[in-house]
Amino acid sequence: MDVLDVARWQFAITTVYHFLMVPLTIGLSIVVAVMQTAWVRTGKAHYLAMTKFWGKLMLVNFAMGVVTGIVQEFQFGMTWSAYSRFVGDVFGAPLAMEGIVAFMVESTFLGLWIFGWERLPKRVHLACLWAASLASTASAYFILSANSWMQHPVGIELVDGRPRLTSIWAVLTNNTAIAAFTHTVSGGFAVAGTFLVGISAWHLWKKHKLSAVDDPDRKVWSASLRLGAWIGMVAFAAVALTGDTQGKLMFQQQPMKMAAAEALCHTEAPASFSIFAYGDVSRPDCENVKSITVPALLSFLAHNDFSTEVKGVQDLTTLYEQKYGHNYPVDPSLGALSGQPIDYVPDLPVTYWGFRFMIGFGAIAAGAALLALWLTRRGRVPRTKWFPRLALLSIATPFLANSFGWIFTEMGRQPFVVVPNPTGVDGVFMYTAQAVSPGVSAGQVLTSLIALTVVYGVLAVVEVFLLVRYAKAGVAGVMPPPGDGDADQKKPDDDVLAFAY
Repeated sequence: MDVLDVARWQFAITTVYHFLMVPLTIGLSIVVAVMQTAWVRTGKAHYLAMTKFWGKLMLVNFAMGVVTGIVQEFQFGMTWSAYSRFVGDVFGAPLAMEGIVAFMVESTFLGLWIFGWERLPKRVHLACLWAASLASTASAYFILSANSWMQHPVGIELVDGRPRLTSIWAVLTNNTAIAAFTHTVSGGFAVAGTFLVGISAWHLWKKHKLSAVDDPDRKVWSASLRLGAWIGMVAFAAVALTGDTQGKLMFQQQPMKMAAAEALCHTEAPASFSIFAYGDVSRPDCENVKSITVPALLSFLAHNDFSTEVKGVQDLTTLYEQKYGHNYPVDPSLGALSGQPIDYVPDLPVTYWGFRFMIGFGAIAAGAALLALWLTRRGRVPRTKWFPRLALLSIATPFLANSFGWIFTEMGRQPFVVVPNPTGVDGVFMYTAQAVSPGVSAGQVLTSLIALTVVYGVLAVVEVFLLVRYAKAGVAGVMPPPGDGDADQKKPDDDVLAFAY
């Protein structure tokens, strides 16, 4: 077993798992801050109940995100030390900013919010949540700036074979970073909106069956469902717009990635957009591949007109070979790949289907949000059993869309871990095969991979258990009715987040 393959599997598993937490934390923290703002400004009880209920779910997810995020940064030193040495002069600044914002500002103000209920003045307490929410978003920006530098290196010079940072401002204002940030944050709000719709629809249906029409909790679920549906619709529109911008940049900066995403083997003018392909898309000559297409749409998505040429995988391979060579350098750091031919084509099935799963799951989630808006128009309450079931199932779809988008982004840039900038400094790129720590063995990385996978599996069970438990508890779980005998008999250990409320 090759150490490079095991290291890549380890990074993929830990990153995708961590990225399940990040979008929900970003989206839900700001949504909860908006709910609390509405309560502070209006004094209406249902806004307070919404803040406390959704805030508790946000805290569970935030805690898991912190635990799994720490491992990400440890990996750079443990498994990818050669990569860390190469990019260290550039990555140090944004990662330090992320650490300061995430672990100091975000954690401090979130702690003040948790312990500040009925201890801090209302507006100060609210300001703590806004500070934590905005710090969470800023933290994402710094991480995405670092990742975007790998996708499109800027703000550097080449000194002794390594990039040296010349402008942190160029790194932070990299157009790739801005496009990735807006797209990711929009995806975070899409996750939060679908999360609100799914759980609210289930509670609303349950209230419809079990309680009186004037149950005050109905207002909590109706308002949450409508808010989630509107957030979802706006977020999905933003995802589409920012995705289009990001796609156009990728056609300029990483044309091979986008050609792979379309399984576009041969150059076309105008180029058609593939909706669905059948046959073996793994072959770079596209032999025996049939595709249902929209004529000229790919030209528009790439260049904003319906006639411009879009280069295919085979022509791009020739261009890459002319610029970067046919073979890997003869270098011990490349291991078995030293001196071997370079395959510049990413895994076509992964990139092609990853791109479509990203769009498809996002479209399903958008459809669920639109359906929720329609069924709750003019104060109506859905009374059918299929809708809450559909809404609950739809919670998973934006998570899947985000995960497939991340897989597509990372897998599509292979064989590079730092992709060459077509208009940047010559020589600033790194093959993935060079990035692995030289002193580790496949067995050592496999051991840590198995250990992390087991631990992450346990954490996944714990998170799902806690989220389901608190979601099922509903409003009574955070605001027990006065004189509730069961609530009076509860022990402090029954609710690990009771200190917050």
